[in-house]
Amino acid sequence: MSIRLVVIDGHTLCRYGLAQVAEDQPDLELVGEAPTIESGHVQIDTFRPDVVVTDMALPDGEGLALVQHLRQVHPALGVVMTASADADEPMFRAMEAGASAYVAKSAPVPEILAAIRSAAVAPASFSACGLAEALGRRRTGELLLSPREKQVLSLLMDGLSIGAIARSMHLSHSTAKTYTARMYDKLGAANRTQALMKALRLGLIRPDDFFHEPGPLNTSIISCNASLI
Repeated sequence: MSIRLVVIDGHTLCRYGLAQVAEDQPDLELVGEAPTIESGHVQIDTFRPDVVVTDMALPDGEGLALVQHLRQVHPALGVVMTASADADEPMFRAMEAGASAYVAKSAPVPEILAAIRSAAVAPASFSACGLAEALGRRRTGELLLSPREKQVLSLLMDGLSIGAIARSMHLSHSTAKTYTARMYDKLGAANRTQALMKALRLGLIRPDDFFHEPGPLNTSIISCNASLI
């Protein structure tokens, strides 16, 4: 029995590529494809696939929201999430949304096929290449910083200067500067931008935590020479 597949991706070439991959596999059958969440729902309701492959970013909404909906409405459906970024954070977001598997779009074909087949037989589990290593990096990051240093990181994320951090934490300027320096040293960072990017890669912070609205932090992320002093 073949695995019935629906692909939801806003990029025509990506849909075409997955169609070609499925065509070459005797155990896969592409029964539908769609460029948007809305049309994807129609394809799923019409063809009742075994596995849905969806991009994380779709023209009419987030693939994560689609995954959460499908997990609630179709608990036996395998859902594979894809993303352009080959990084830990998209993988964790897919896992938390309830995806059955995650694979980067840059992954080799055998890895993509493995994700689809895993999702078909174990829709309620989660598989991803490099998951164990990513979880290890996340745990390392969580243990890396002291509670005070994590608080400093959070305030840096809000765009505060060292002076403002000192006032917020009821510390002297020199003590706040020391906590910040220690946090930089542990993360292997030279400035605010590097610290936030490393914390993001370690899973200490999420993109949604600081890109949800414009503010001073966005400027500090863009500027590689941002200064806290």
